Amino acid sequence: MGNPKAFINIPRKEAGYRPVIERIYDFGEVEQTLNREDRRLQASRCMDCGIPFCHWGCPLGNKMPEWQDLIYKGQWKEAIENLHETNNFPDFTGRICPAPCEKSCVLSLHDSPVTIRENETAVTEIAFIEGMIKAQPPKTRTNKKIAVIGSGPAGMAAAQQLNRKGHNVTIFEKDNSLGGLMRYGIPNFKLNKNVIDRRLDQLKEEGIIFKPNTEVGKDITGKEIMKNFDAVCIAVGAGHPRDIKPEGRDLKGIYFAMEFLSQQNQLVMNEPVAEKDLISAKGKHVLVIGGGDTGSDCVGTSIRQGAVKVTQIEILPKPPIGKNPETPWPYYPTILKTSTSHEEGCERKWSLNTNQFIGEKGKLTEVLVEEVEWTKDESGRFNMKPTGKTEKIKADLVFLALGFVHPVHEGLLTELGINFDARGNVAIDKDNKSNIAKVFATGDAAMGASLVVRAIASGRKVAENIHKTLID
Repeated sequence: MGNPKAFINIPRKEAGYRPVIERIYDFGEVEQTLNREDRRLQASRCMDCGIPFCHWGCPLGNKMPEWQDLIYKGQWKEAIENLHETNNFPDFTGRICPAPCEKSCVLSLHDSPVTIRENETAVTEIAFIEGMIKAQPPKTRTNKKIAVIGSGPAGMAAAQQLNRKGHNVTIFEKDNSLGGLMRYGIPNFKLNKNVIDRRLDQLKEEGIIFKPNTEVGKDITGKEIMKNFDAVCIAVGAGHPRDIKPEGRDLKGIYFAMEFLSQQNQLVMNEPVAEKDLISAKGKHVLVIGGGDTGSDCVGTSIRQGAVKVTQIEILPKPPIGKNPETPWPYYPTILKTSTSHEEGCERKWSLNTNQFIGEKGKLTEVLVEEVEWTKDESGRFNMKPTGKTEKIKADLVFLALGFVHPVHEGLLTELGINFDARGNVAIDKDNKSNIAKVFATGDAAMGASLVVRAIASGRKVAENIHKTLID
């Protein structure tokens, strides 16, 4: 701990964001960067607590005090090496993780935690710029072949860990490019796809084989995969979206959020999209149903496409601002979150249930919503009660951002005879094993839709378990 009084003398300083008037006209990353000296000062604010709750709050177990101190001392190479011990892709998490580490930082008690997430991005960028991050192919190879099905953060982490153990790893991806929902679901204004590409270049140089445009269970049968590989890792994510079925659901103009977000990312990457399939918010009144991050991404994308007005509704009540006694420090707080997309212009409403989609000549024109009340019963369970208060929201375009329920069962999973848990996810034991011999599962496919940081942690865990199985 180089400066024991820094947390007293140096205020928290965030990098901030590009001006709204500038960023709404492009899909460039909205977050800015600090210079190295400011970043060093921010890292020096780490108190080196006796109990590092940041470490406890991080699903990956990143050793925050250690690499904050290394940044402060200007030892950037040692800092990235420390990060890589627990996190394969800090450049991903530094951009799109909600930073539970910061929420559990002791300085959060005074609303000024260490800028851990931004520091994570900064140290990775410096490491790439100065050539500190290099491919690490294994010195020797085993004769074991492993198929990783799905190339999101869990699949990429599992593949890299297994490859570095000397196994021969092939990643299968149904889409045109690798990266999973990081590539096709998260907008470029939050995660530039070059950040994914440079990691894929590293994985390729380390000897991992990529098979894009290959849907296992369709283009290649599960039987072939089982025959040709010693272990199979299912990392297909939770791709089955949650739906609602009010009257008028079949009207034209209602889409799942990922249909919209994926298409926009394809356009940014110059991937072909048929004109008849284009979903455009230009000149339209957009309603986003769902108040989470995916809904926020739909808001920002709609604004950039030129929507006349964007409204976002949530069935749950409005969270408290600033502090929530029900989720005290060091737990992750359930409080009102205002994203950069919300700041760009969006009307937000809470405690509204969607009752009916209304249209003319088969096209959506309005949405009837009803206010609901939430109460708790004796067991602490929330109950929803309709109030009878309704309103109509003008909408030419609706995006359903209601999350995902479980992985897609049709195709590979049903062909292999995979068992599912009560929520429809792949059922696994403590070693990530499914009910089918030599088939493992990781990430959202096994735990349901979650965070990128949890997916990476799950990928690392399944890699260790596959390796132990293969060498036994």
